[in-house]
Amino acid sequence: MEDHEAQELEFWRKLYEEGMSRSSMLKRSVAAAAGLTVLSSPGLAWARERGIRVAPPLKGRGFNMKEMIAQAKKEGHLNTIALPPDWANYGEMLSTFTKKYGISINNANPDDSSAQENQAVASLKGDPRAPDAVDDGPAFAIAGTAQGLFAKYFVSEFSTIPRFMKDTRGYWTGDYYGAVSIGYNASLVKTPPKTFQDLLKPDYKGQVAMNGSPLTAGSAVAGVFAAALANGGSLNDVGPGIDFFAKLKSAGNWLPVDSSPQTVASGQTPISIDWDYLNLGYVKEFPAANWKVTIPADGVYGAYYCQAINATAPHPWAARLWEEFLYSDQGQIIWLKGYSHPARFQDLSTRKVIPQSLLAALPAASLYAKIKFASNGQQTAAKAKIATDWPAKMGA
Repeated sequence: MEDHEAQELEFWRKLYEEGMSRSSMLKRSVAAAAGLTVLSSPGLAWARERGIRVAPPLKGRGFNMKEMIAQAKKEGHLNTIALPPDWANYGEMLSTFTKKYGISINNANPDDSSAQENQAVASLKGDPRAPDAVDDGPAFAIAGTAQGLFAKYFVSEFSTIPRFMKDTRGYWTGDYYGAVSIGYNASLVKTPPKTFQDLLKPDYKGQVAMNGSPLTAGSAVAGVFAAALANGGSLNDVGPGIDFFAKLKSAGNWLPVDSSPQTVASGQTPISIDWDYLNLGYVKEFPAANWKVTIPADGVYGAYYCQAINATAPHPWAARLWEEFLYSDQGQIIWLKGYSHPARFQDLSTRKVIPQSLLAALPAASLYAKIKFASNGQQTAAKAKIATDWPAKMGA
C-alpha cells in the first residue's frame, strides 16, 4: 500500500477510536442521523472489516464506480416502488439492471401514486421493506424534499441534464418527460377528439377518463395544467383547468374511472387523458383496442418525473447504483424505447447515439413545438390550488 493510503487509514482509525472533533461531527451530521460513517475509498476497506456502516458518496463523478458496484452487490437487493412494467418501459429497465449487476429488485405496489410513494418512504422509515428510491411527479418531489424524505445525490451525468429538470442541491433529478395526450379507442369513438374543447361535445357522453386523481397523481396534475392552458388559464393559474373538468362532469362526459392498461384493453375507458408515452405504448400493446393518440393542439403541456433517493434507504449503495444506471446512456435509451423523452435526450442526440428507429417511432417534433413546462414554484402553487378546489368541484 502506498504511503498516502496508509496515512489516511491511520487517520480514520484514530478518528473512529478517539472520537470526532466538533467540526468533523457537524460535517457528518446528515450521515450520522442515518447511522452512517462517511469515508473515502481507502477508508472503506478498514470500515468494512469492523462492521461500520458506510455512507455512499454524494456525487457519482470522480468516485470509484467499481467500489460502488461492489458495495451494492454486497447489499444484494434494491427496493423500488410504483414502477409499472408497461410504464415508459420500466419492465425492461428493471430486468436489465438485475441482469447487469446481479442485484434482485422488489418492485412494490406498481400502481401506487406519487403521494403514496412519499408516504411509503415516511411510514416505513427504518423498515427493510422501505423504498430505496422513488419516481415522483415534480410537485411531490418538491414536497418530499421539504419533508426531509430524500438524500442528496448528484449522478455522474448531472451536468448534461437541463437546468429546469433538476434540483441544484441534489435532492431530486428529472428522469424523463412527456406531453399530455388524448388517447381513444377508434372502434368505440367514431369522431376523433383533437382538442380539449372537443371533449365537451355530446358525442363523448360518459367516455372521458384520466389517469388518476390530481390530488395524488402527477399524470393527473399534468392533465389539469394542459386543460388550463386550453381554457384561458396559464402555468400560474390552473383554476380554468379545474373548471374545465367540472364542465366535463356537468355535461355527463366525465368518466370517474382511473384509466389504466386494463381499462384501455377492455374498452372501459374509451378516451384517456394521459402521457403520450403511455398512450403510444397502448397502440402496440393492445392492437384489438384500435387505440389512437393525439396531442391536443389547444393545451400542449409537458412534464417530467423525478428520481429521488430515500434519506434512510435500507440499501443506500444499491439505490445510488440504480440512479447511475438510469442516467447512463443505456438507461436513457431504455426509456426512449418506451416512447418517453429521457432527461438527457439532447445530449444523446448531439452525440448521435440514439438509434434512428427510436426517433422514427416518436410523434413528429412539430407536435411538441408549443410545449410548456411548469417551474417548481408553479408546480407547488398548482398542487395547493388543486388540493382545495378539486374536491369542492369534482369530489374526492
